[in-house]
Amino acid sequence: MSDRIVSGTITVDAPPGVVFAIVADPRQHPRIDGSGSVRGTIRGPERLSAKGDTFGMDMRLFGLPYKIRNKVVEYEPDRRIAWRHFGAHRWRYELEPSGTCTRVTETWDATRYDRVGWQVLARLGFPERNRKGIEATLVRLKAAAEAS
Repeated sequence: MSDRIVSGTITVDAPPGVVFAIVADPRQHPRIDGSGSVRGTIRGPERLSAKGDTFGMDMRLFGLPYKIRNKVVEYEPDRRIAWRHFGAHRWRYELEPSGTCTRVTETWDATRYDRVGWQVLARLGFPERNRKGIEATLVRLKAAAEAS
């Protein structure tokens, strides 16, 4: 199952509250997205504040535009947030204070897919596609938080 989890970690010179404010604001997702797939917010709150919150995004994959609706499935203020859509995978951000900095781990977790669903994802280039996107997203998140 470990091949179904991809994560990356970066240390950000900003407190957890600053970092969390960015990842909990769907309008900021296009700003920090390193995959090139997040195009814009189509609806949702300015700030995600609880499990069950939903938000929609304009996306693009393989050059094709689509819309997706996400639901927050994990929420701990300034520590962790995760969401999922109709697919079985989750996007998660975990924040750990480290002195005046924050250690941020972003994870793409596809452990909830059945064998067939996983085979389809693997044929489409996942999880390697997400590994590259996570690396770039963390760099962009670091720059955004440190500029705040």
